[in-house]
Amino acid sequence: MPPNLHIGGMAEVKIRKLPDWVVEHHKRKAERAGRSLEEELRILLTDDASAKRQYWLKRAAKTREAIRRRRGTIPNLTEIIREERERLG
Repeated sequence: MPPNLHIGGMAEVKIRKLPDWVVEHHKRKAERAGRSLEEELRILLTDDASAKRQYWLKRAAKTREAIRRRRGTIPNLTEIIREERERLG
């Protein structure tokens, strides 16, 4: 799990009606890795979410680059918008 990956607070989760074999599988996996079940599940959930997040960040970057190639660099309109708002009151 990459360090400092969390954003905001930390939630607590309780999962009900999880099959015993699933829990036993992850207990054994955690034991082999020298971790607690809680840490093993935390890593599993965080890695999954992190991989999806990285996928979408890369896809967004590729999309932005494709737009830049087609349309050129988009100027920062912040100052223009601010001036227009002040002008209109």
